[in-house]
Amino acid sequence: MLGFLLRAAIAALGLWLATAWVSGVVIDTPATLMLAGLLLGVVNAVVRPVAILLTLPMTVLTLGFFLLIINAGMIAIVAWILPGMHVAGFWAAFWTAVIVSGVSIVGSLFVGPKGKVEIIVRRR
Repeated sequence: MLGFLLRAAIAALGLWLATAWVSGVVIDTPATLMLAGLLLGVVNAVVRPVAILLTLPMTVLTLGFFLLIINAGMIAIVAWILPGMHVAGFWAAFWTAVIVSGVSIVGSLFVGPKGKVEIIVRRR
């Protein structure tokens, strides 16, 4: 549970950066931002695997590029469900998905599989 909450906070950070950098993405309140991060985690856990399975031939044909389209769709679903989050169109959702994915990759380097924050130190 702690790992899910940490990853939701990381997703919320990515959404916050997207509101600052992408025109057309607006999140009304900080509470809505945190709720959007949680909801994005739930949508990615439930809907995204089904979407990936259904679009597998297109994903293989485009050498994985279609996964960015699926991620943009997950952002659009969260914006559709959540009243305080507004995404202007496809490209706003696309660039938001790119930013959230990048922040999640960097954040996942510090969160271990059990949800604990881990810092790796190399000693000589």
